[in-house]
Amino acid sequence: MRKLGLAVLLLFLCSGTLFASGGGSSSKPLAGSYPIVLSHGLFGWGTDSSGIISIVNYWGGMDSYLTSQGATVYAPTKTAAQSNETRGVQLKDKVLVYIAANGFSKVHILGHSQGGLDSRYAISNLGLSSKVSTLTTLNTPHRGSPIADIVTTVLPDWIKPFVSGILGAVVQLVYGGGNQDALAALGSLTTSGTAAFNTRTPNVSSVKYFSYGSYITIPDLIQHPLMGIIQPACVAGGLFNGQGGTCDGLVPYTSLKWGTFNGGPDYGLFVTGVDHLQASNTLNSGKPWYDVEGYFLKMASNAKANQ
Repeated sequence: MRKLGLAVLLLFLCSGTLFASGGGSSSKPLAGSYPIVLSHGLFGWGTDSSGIISIVNYWGGMDSYLTSQGATVYAPTKTAAQSNETRGVQLKDKVLVYIAANGFSKVHILGHSQGGLDSRYAISNLGLSSKVSTLTTLNTPHRGSPIADIVTTVLPDWIKPFVSGILGAVVQLVYGGGNQDALAALGSLTTSGTAAFNTRTPNVSSVKYFSYGSYITIPDLIQHPLMGIIQPACVAGGLFNGQGGTCDGLVPYTSLKWGTFNGGPDYGLFVTGVDHLQASNTLNSGKPWYDVEGYFLKMASNAKANQ
């Protein structure tokens, strides 16, 4: 009888171990989520980029991290410098091919910066809404950027084609081709350009819209080596056009809110905010300053909870 009891106890312990180890993969927080499509911003790139820039991960490894948490992730490339409309067509085409090839019914889209605008265009104007469960935008200039306004105003009309041509040639070299149009991209990001865009790009009721965003508290060049230089101009421009002085270096805090706004990342006492590039962890710029993985998991988990 004693031997039988020991055998039962051993069987119970072994079963518990097996269940615990077997449940590890199924307990991943993003298991069961629709696939997540990461939509990059202006001058961004995806994992299928053929350019020199592809040696670096635009999302700073967040695509791999979300995969490790149980999600299926797709990060397609669009033209680096183009209008919302052109990039929206590219996004729609790639998402539909991806869905058809893998037998998915719907996806979640997470768009950073301009990637949120071209995603909205594809959903509202190109028929992608039936394939999208949620759209999450991250530091997206839904109501434009003062920096785009300033550049448009400062550059004389006669020089704009030359600047666009030179910039386009450089971008083609780095990004591996594509019909680059910096002027079209710039026009898509001005306050007047986004106002017109918003009028013809209403939300679709079947898709749930969420937004997240951050800002710089002090433009120090240690934590914000690039955005800290641009931030004062963004502050001045935002105050001038009525958007306010709080911004991430490129996008006013009032401009990045769309749909249900869920705030931004948490960070330590001595961190001077999270700038435009750090928000998406571009070039791993966010990791030294805040919990990027926790932030992306928060956004992805919210999308899953609302699918």
